[in-house]
Amino acid sequence: MNLKERIAKRVAKEFKPGNIVNLGIGLPTLVANYVPKEMNIFFHGENGVLGIGSEVSEEYANLNLTNAGGRFINTLPGAMTFDTAFSFALIRGGHLDYTVLGGLQVDEEGHLANWMVPGKLIPGMGGAMDLVTGAKKVIIAMTHTTKGKPKIVKKCNLPLTSSRRVDLIVTEYAVIEPTDEGLVLKEIAPDIKIDELKTITEAELIIPEDLKIMEL
Repeated sequence: MNLKERIAKRVAKEFKPGNIVNLGIGLPTLVANYVPKEMNIFFHGENGVLGIGSEVSEEYANLNLTNAGGRFINTLPGAMTFDTAFSFALIRGGHLDYTVLGGLQVDEEGHLANWMVPGKLIPGMGGAMDLVTGAKKVIIAMTHTTKGKPKIVKKCNLPLTSSRRVDLIVTEYAVIEPTDEGLVLKEIAPDIKIDELKTITEAELIIPEDLKIMEL
C-alpha cells in the first residue's frame, strides 16, 4: 500500500452509513475504494454525479461516467447524474455530510490553501471554495510534506480557500484535529516517532495523553 492509499483508507473510517460525501480531485477520489458497499455511502462528484462506486479501468468503463478528476467510475444502484447547477445546489445548500479535499497547506488556525499557487497556470477556480463553505464537515487528505517541505504550517502563505476552519487533517503519518486551542494530534502512524513528526511539521502540535496509533 502506497502513502496515498494509506491516507485514503484512513479517511474512509470517518463515515457513517448513509452519508453523502464529496470527493475532490486527486488523492480524495481513492477514498471510494476503501468504503464497504454495505455502508451505503453516497459519493458525490461536483461534475454531476451522486452514487459513485469505485474507479474502473477504461476496458470496463462507461465512457460517460467519470469522477471529478476525470477517472472512469462505476455507480451504485440508485445513482443519479445531473447538471452543474444542481450539483452546486447540493453543495451550497448544506446537503453534503462530508467533503474530502486535497491540500497545499493547512495552518495552525485550520485554514486551508488548496486552489492555486501564485504564478502557476491553473484551469480554473474549481469548487473547493463552495465545498469548504457548504459541507457539514471538511476533511483534508494530503501528504505530510511536498519535496521535503512541511504542508502543515504556522501560517498559510498561499491564497486561502476559505476563512472556515477545516474539521480534520489526515496524512500518511498523522490524524490532526484543528481546534480553538490549536492543532491536536489525535493519531500517529506506527512507523514514525513524535519527535520525527515534529521535524516535518512547521505548525505547533498539541499532544494529548490519549494519543492513539493509526490503523494502517
